[in-house]
Amino acid sequence: LRLVAVLRAILESEKAAVLKRDHHLPLSFHRRQEELKFGVGLQRLQHRVREIQALRDSPAGEGTGRDGAKHSPAAGTAPQELPTLILEAVKELEAVKQQVLKRIQIWKRQQQLAGNGAVFEENLAPLQKRCEDLVEVYFQLQQQVMAASTELGPELLPRLMERFNEVLSSLVRR
Repeated sequence: LRLVAVLRAILESEKAAVLKRDHHLPLSFHRRQEELKFGVGLQRLQHRVREIQALRDSPAGEGTGRDGAKHSPAAGTAPQELPTLILEAVKELEAVKQQVLKRIQIWKRQQQLAGNGAVFEENLAPLQKRCEDLVEVYFQLQQQVMAASTELGPELLPRLMERFNEVLSSLVRR
């Protein structure tokens, strides 16, 4: 019984320390800030996918740049701009993936702390929504890359596909 009493006292003090540490700013503030960052990152990524689609769908010699200005056929910027735009989109995809993985890690840590008595939000719906939104954009971007494979060249396409595979595998593993 003495051992149980000692363990209980230790767990109670750990619970008090966890609750004390987490009260400096409301959890809802951090969660809302994180949601906004993710939303902006996802919207930016969706915009990049639409830019790539628009650039690919434009007439063969004429493309629209990010500023919306038409490029002349003589300039030939569309084939050169497409790989740059795709690389930027993949970089943003990886950044958004990192945000999702960070949120998964936070959820796991909160689950661990719940064993010590900390408050734990068990609702997985927001986290699942994030993953589903990211995977949806992932597949759209991958389709655009596969459709533009001839413009990307034999050395860039395998590197992009490797980066795509890494994004998906890290999401699935975690």
